[in-house]
Amino acid sequence: QVQLVESGGGLVQAGGSLRLVCAASGSIVSINVMGWYRQAPGKQRELVAFITSGDATHYADPVKGRFTISRDNNAKNTLYLEMNSLKPEDTAVYYCTAVRVVTTMRDYPEVWGQGTLVTVST
Repeated sequence: QVQLVESGGGLVQAGGSLRLVCAASGSIVSINVMGWYRQAPGKQRELVAFITSGDATHYADPVKGRFTISRDNNAKNTLYLEMNSLKPEDTAVYYCTAVRVVTTMRDYPEVWGQGTLVTVST
């Protein structure tokens, strides 16, 4: 069974930085796309950024120039999100997702983590 576990969330002042980490486990052979979504209180979940197995990246407009997504493509399949110049409106639960996960047992079209809370204070 594939699991995604996020870490690195917490409380930070506006203008500060945080680094989120998503560790994938479960006899993984490959992952096509990995990404970060976020959900603020009372709002729908929205895409933050994603990165393909070929390291192509895409960012949502609100985070362009402030956030950087990257992944470690060795056997650990670890995803990162470097968040700089944080704003109060970045406050949300951040979720890691993996698309087209191939394992030694079966394939998974999509897997989600449980989320990590990021709170940005004024």
